[in-house]
Amino acid sequence: MKNGTPAVASNFSEWRWWPVLVHSARTAIAAVASLFVARLFRLPEAYWAPITTLVITQSSLGSALAVSRNRFVGTVLGAAVGAFTASYFGPNLLVFGASVFILGLLIAAVHPDRSAYRFAGVTLAIVLLVPRAGPAWRIALHRFTEVCIGIGVALLLTVVWPEEEEIPPGRT
Repeated sequence: MKNGTPAVASNFSEWRWWPVLVHSARTAIAAVASLFVARLFRLPEAYWAPITTLVITQSSLGSALAVSRNRFVGTVLGAAVGAFTASYFGPNLLVFGASVFILGLLIAAVHPDRSAYRFAGVTLAIVLLVPRAGPAWRIALHRFTEVCIGIGVALLLTVVWPEEEEIPPGRT
């Protein structure tokens, strides 16, 4: 304290909350942008775009690409299996369980990362189990589009506004 007032960092980069502020602003801008784009396309569940953006937004382009790839593969397969299953069998307990099992085998055959299976299962459940008025293929297509918008916005943000790496305490 100097003359009764708290000491203020002379430079914003020295302020310990600066990285948190930048990361929060970056994440909020990306989430709002993806919601805006999804609403421009008049997607019925536009909220999936910012949810995906929040999942994808990472500290580096490399990790964002890996999560995006897993999310994309999982969403494609989950939407395809969900649309097929809902169109021909409808949502019931046994069909859902069999679909999740088959989806696991499909994911293992085309993409060895288990997080793709997690994303596929979520998409399958949304397409197959959530009651809707429209045909299953349309719901699957909307889900796929919403997720792709979220992935695209997150990756664009990662390229245009990369997150600075944090320097561990004690290193300069």
